Amino acid sequence: MDFIPYRNVMEFRNLRAFVEVVRQGGFTPAAKALFATQSTISKAVRQLEDEIGLPLLDRIGHRSHLTAPGEVVYRRAVKLLAEREDLARELDEIRGLKQGSLSLGLPPVASSALFAPLFAIYRQRFPGIDVRLVEHGSDRLEEMLRTGEIEMAASLLPFGEDFEWQGVRREPLMAVMPRAHALAGRQTIKIEDVREEPFILFEAGFGLNRIIGDACRRHGFSPAVAARSSQIEFIVGLAAAGLGIAFLPQIIAPRSEAGHAASVLLDEPGTAWHIAMIWRRGAYLSHAARAWLALVEEMHPDEGRAEPPQS
Repeated sequence: MDFIPYRNVMEFRNLRAFVEVVRQGGFTPAAKALFATQSTISKAVRQLEDEIGLPLLDRIGHRSHLTAPGEVVYRRAVKLLAEREDLARELDEIRGLKQGSLSLGLPPVASSALFAPLFAIYRQRFPGIDVRLVEHGSDRLEEMLRTGEIEMAASLLPFGEDFEWQGVRREPLMAVMPRAHALAGRQTIKIEDVREEPFILFEAGFGLNRIIGDACRRHGFSPAVAARSSQIEFIVGLAAAGLGIAFLPQIIAPRSEAGHAASVLLDEPGTAWHIAMIWRRGAYLSHAARAWLALVEEMHPDEGRAEPPQS
């Protein structure tokens, strides 16, 4: 196979396919994520390998692992894809597309309570802006930001230094349990108080899991996990039924009088649920995105901003 220099133009769709195979851990899940067939994804990666002249993936069974050249291409591909999206947004505004668009990622936790009122105001002020919403856990949203698939996302602090941010809300966590639980009548509890209890956590990729896991590790234990879900109502139902202890921000934690679950304040350092709008450091922010940030700052003026967005 003859080596073809990298300076030759690469197909962005092939780069996208390759990046998704790496992120998803295989061709089948990558095909599902990109709404394509597995053969299409395989062909795209083969074309990329042919173009570069080096193997990028070491295929072992149903799993694929990066080769040394693959690690280099993956790191560069993530940046190229993000820059391509930035370029498209900036050129759209130069062309005078007055309508505008905003691709925004939100985590399922507390989005209805926090962001639904903001969307109502935003839609009233900017009716021509097309808002594309994506729902995932914080970890997945951060991956999508890095490749430019979305322009901005809501995520929990802390996150990587490659993001700038503007705070939205800070809430304490509440431990959710049956009303008949021995701890349900207390004003506060420590994480140590429930170390022997099974936990009900969110699915992998949710930032709230990281907060709880870090608190447990600081106390020298790893909790037994009774169940995982992405559905808040189901998590509350499982906790109310006595399956385990769940943890939710105070803004959405159930009140004891609202059903069979009780919520007790988690008095534990380092467990604040602090959500912020984040965007890739140095990325071009569209007028639609800057308008959204201005509204967030207007409605939540006390949460602060790490760095001003690029104008």
